Amino acid sequence: MTKNNARPGRILALDTSSASQAVAVLEGSGILFESSSLAERNHSVNLLPEIERALRQSGTDKQALAGIAVGIGPGSYTGVRIAVTTAKTLAWALKLPVAAVSSLEAQAASGLEASGLQGKIWIVPLVDARRGQAYTALFETHLPSVGGRDERLVLDRTAEDAILQVQDWTVQLAARLRELPAGERPDHILFTGETEKHADTVRGLAEIAGLPQDRIALQDCAAEARWIGRIGLRKLESGDTVDAHDLLPNYTQVTEAEANLLRAKN
Repeated sequence: MTKNNARPGRILALDTSSASQAVAVLEGSGILFESSSLAERNHSVNLLPEIERALRQSGTDKQALAGIAVGIGPGSYTGVRIAVTTAKTLAWALKLPVAAVSSLEAQAASGLEASGLQGKIWIVPLVDARRGQAYTALFETHLPSVGGRDERLVLDRTAEDAILQVQDWTVQLAARLRELPAGERPDHILFTGETEKHADTVRGLAEIAGLPQDRIALQDCAAEARWIGRIGLRKLESGDTVDAHDLLPNYTQVTEAEANLLRAKN
């Protein structure tokens, strides 16, 4: 990771960590182009043409880009690799700084923006990982009744990206809530992302934690490219960048092939 503070111009943002393929071109707080499409199993075919369309329709010469923001997961192994490999290649060829963005953080911000909630909020992103598991994390923020829901939104992370059994994670969240005095508990707990498969489990949080059911909200969404870009822009401006050669996906766990290789070495 490098630290080289600079104020970038136009940046390219991309994420393929889920079934949704997200691409955007931003300049400061302005979104010059944004698209999101369901392209599961076809990211490798569709991503580069969509990047070319994004640059063309936003009137951006790729040589004039000031940086790249890329979602590094966690999520689909194949999907995450496609966006990261594309970002690495472009950054190396164009000599651009790269901001590595948690796809879960962008998903949390995307869901919060769509939810319309106000007050003190816990945001729990979920990306289904099968067998009752999900890639998840925990963020919190406080949104006033007026304003605050724009590109300046900042989420405070209180749990790192991980893959967990959703049932176990719900119990952990309930324990966190019970440790807080009543006046410090969140007004809402928002589950974002791929919520449908886990809806019954996460709604059970209210009963486990002794909360009113209306404190639990679900917002189905994907990580939107504008939030990959907005979070990435803050990183680029502060110099929190990654060298193209060092950019890696965040799987949160080793693949089966990697696990077998490690066992063979031992």
